[in-house]
Amino acid sequence: MTTWNDFNSAEDQNNFDVIPKGTLVKVRMTIRPGGYDDASQGWTGGYATQSMTTGSVYLNCEFVVLDGPYAKRKMWSLIGLHSPKGPEWANMGRAFVKGILNSSRGLHPQDNSPQAQQARRIQGFADLDGIEFVAKVEMDKDQNGDDKNVIRTAITPDHKDYAAVSGNTVQAAASTQPASSSQASASAPTGRPSWAQ
Repeated sequence: MTTWNDFNSAEDQNNFDVIPKGTLVKVRMTIRPGGYDDASQGWTGGYATQSMTTGSVYLNCEFVVLDGPYAKRKMWSLIGLHSPKGPEWANMGRAFVKGILNSSRGLHPQDNSPQAQQARRIQGFADLDGIEFVAKVEMDKDQNGDDKNVIRTAITPDHKDYAAVSGNTVQAAASTQPASSSQASASAPTGRPSWAQ
């Protein structure tokens, strides 16, 4: 019988070791909405968060490993949108989102074809909420000084291990990427490209 005053029979806590630095994993990113909008920047839908202490604006993201030995493990990272200190944090955030789009949609970073350029555009942050891509696990320190895993780098198709980690991502991205506007409208009656559905 389970009682709430004797915990000897309770299971032990899961004590996960951190994922080794540099491990490549396929993840699904979700954005934890912060309720901050600035339509002049294209930040709508309440996805962005503004820090009350620093004034910086960011996407508060959770990354869940989809498969492999670390399946279902979660990591949290911020994607910078604006910092009062200057453009560097926002530029790093834009580069990371570009990498996420390249990884998710199977785009080679040097591909500047009209189709690739279109695939690197989003209607809004909702297009990033739930996106799946290949990521590199990195290390940081939590508030107690302990190691924690973070995601700051998306792995793109030019990486030697991308295809092995992504599984069907390359084929899916290639087959759903619109080749022409007529194909896009046939596969996406909403008028949005099929990859943005």
